[in-house]
Amino acid sequence: MREQVRERTGQQVNEHLMDGGFLVHEEIERAAEQGVTLFVPPKPPRDPQKYGSEFQPRPADGRAINDWRVHMGGEAAKEIYKQRAATVETVNAHLKQHGMQAMLVRGLKKTRCVAPWCALAYNVMRFARNLIG
Repeated sequence: MREQVRERTGQQVNEHLMDGGFLVHEEIERAAEQGVTLFVPPKPPRDPQKYGSEFQPRPADGRAINDWRVHMGGEAAKEIYKQRAATVETVNAHLKQHGMQAMLVRGLKKTRCVAPWCALAYNVMRFARNLIG
């Protein structure tokens, strides 16, 4: 995704908010190599007595992952991630309520047609709601 942003805009992504369900440690390391700050919550440990908090460094993890854990335990990172939930998740919920949870068409061409229409409909609804008050 960061590469697509760079190709389309010519701008480098410096910060990247991700859904916790898409967390992959290799991505954390890759982002660190690229100088990108990731905002994605760590998964709670299976054994809290052994590992402590999900924000505590672990001996088996590399430096990039441990730095990310500590970073995400800070109040500033938690606040930024909360903003994601207040913006992105409302869009996702709205689109799911209006039929976007499963595509009713097959194929990439058709999907690339339907998805922008859903996004446009969402934006028109938000615009109308803001006009009305």
